[in-house]
Amino acid sequence: MKKIYHLKTCSTCVRIIKSLNLPNDVTFQDIKTEDITVKQLEELEKLAGSYEALFSKRAKLYKEMGLKDQNLSEKDFKHYILEHYTFLSRPVVVYNDHIFIGNSAKTVEAAKAFIHSNE
Repeated sequence: MKKIYHLKTCSTCVRIIKSLNLPNDVTFQDIKTEDITVKQLEELEKLAGSYEALFSKRAKLYKEMGLKDQNLSEKDFKHYILEHYTFLSRPVVVYNDHIFIGNSAKTVEAAKAFIHSNE
């Protein structure tokens, strides 16, 4: 599978996707207009190793809802990601059963290297 979960209104996601120079067979899912499904999230969790790895602790709602002061379980992370798109760390790049989560320079460079070595 070659898919990117992103927000098309997020300038960081747009910049990263552009920098990846992706082949034409990659599909995109704007998580704001097309909710992530339970099945999709479960598939991402298998690749990532945990729901926490997919969860954005930088989301504004994380602080507003007081979640940073709670001890969240994997079940909680899954619930919040499904409840509101902002809790999914973005972008999530899935490429040939490898996953790259978030927008750190290290993650983006790893994704670029992997994608271009597997074209």
